[in-house]
Amino acid sequence: MLITTTENVAGRKVKTSLGEVFGVVVRSRGLGGNIMAGLRSIVGGEIHEYTRLLEETRRQAIDRMVKNATAMGANAVVMMRFDSSEIGQAMSEIVAYGTAVILEPEA
Repeated sequence: MLITTTENVAGRKVKTSLGEVFGVVVRSRGLGGNIMAGLRSIVGGEIHEYTRLLEETRRQAIDRMVKNATAMGANAVVMMRFDSSEIGQAMSEIVAYGTAVILEPEA
């Protein structure tokens, strides 16, 4: 499955636009991660526990988006974006979304 943040793909054209597709993941930061992050925030710098959590969550959101696009019959997702928000103080929501399409080679 081709995933792109652009509307157009060089050498291909959109044959059919199938509609919006998304993958949602909500994750909770564990107590251990919160304690380590709290200690790191005192000193400053990158909080590796949260970086790793968000990277894994984004990957899972993309995987769910691809699964939904595949179920729609798409072979690509164009205009892919991420959105994120906090739910309470301990949970993060990550959404990967875009437009599911069928691409074909340009003539």
